[in-house]
Amino acid sequence: MSPFTGSAPPTDAWHHLRLTRDDGVATVTLARPDKLNALTFGAYADLRDLLAELSRDRSVRALVLGGEGRGFCSGGDVDEIIGATLSMDTAQLLDFNRMTGQVVRAVRECPFPVIAALHGVAAGAGAVLALAADFRIAEPSTRFAFLFTRVGLSGGDMGAAYLLPRVVGLGHATRLLMLGEPVRAPEAERIGLLSELVEEGRAGARAAELARHLADGPALAFAQTKALLTAELDMPLAAAVEMDAATQALLMNGEDYAEFHAAFTEKRPPKWRGR
Repeated sequence: MSPFTGSAPPTDAWHHLRLTRDDGVATVTLARPDKLNALTFGAYADLRDLLAELSRDRSVRALVLGGEGRGFCSGGDVDEIIGATLSMDTAQLLDFNRMTGQVVRAVRECPFPVIAALHGVAAGAGAVLALAADFRIAEPSTRFAFLFTRVGLSGGDMGAAYLLPRVVGLGHATRLLMLGEPVRAPEAERIGLLSELVEEGRAGARAAELARHLADGPALAFAQTKALLTAELDMPLAAAVEMDAATQALLMNGEDYAEFHAAFTEKRPPKWRGR
């Protein structure tokens, strides 16, 4: 994403989530614990806009996404979204559904790794947000549920039918999206939905550790790896290896590549600059 901005200043305060920063690591917390962090129209819009702003801010090198209270995110708020959408016309509904998809695209296309720190419920849109992340660190209490068919909608919401088969395979994805049954952490780990299963109460700390490791590493190499993983999902092999070649040629002209060689020669750790 381009770092160039127009006239609009950076947002001073986010009303539907909490943002903290720590030397290259951004932590975004969904903060409606009394509603199991159910998403509202404003929360979706804040996530979309925040990810765009952070993507232009090249000081951010890793992001942790978590939820306050008893769970990660229970999905869209039944009253504030489902109830409200019943009175919307087709154009309004299309605008809303495009916005939710823009959030998922922003997670996949931002130039830094996103780590979901998961506990309790990750349901509906919450499950898809976790799915879109680059890493999913979960506690044993975590349970996923792709609930869209259970409210009479397609299971292919917010890109779930695109992403989930690529993470767990078509068979598991069909079962999860069709039936909407909960998947608890041990099964999620078995089918490849989790990056790591940690002890109860440790997801946030472990996600922060991983974020720090990534933020201290070669940021441009990580950004390009993420971009290639997303871009090459639908490419034939010939196009993919050509894109790999072009990317490596560019990175071989970068400062981090030369820094690795210098550090190796001098027998010291590299001082990554993300360039």
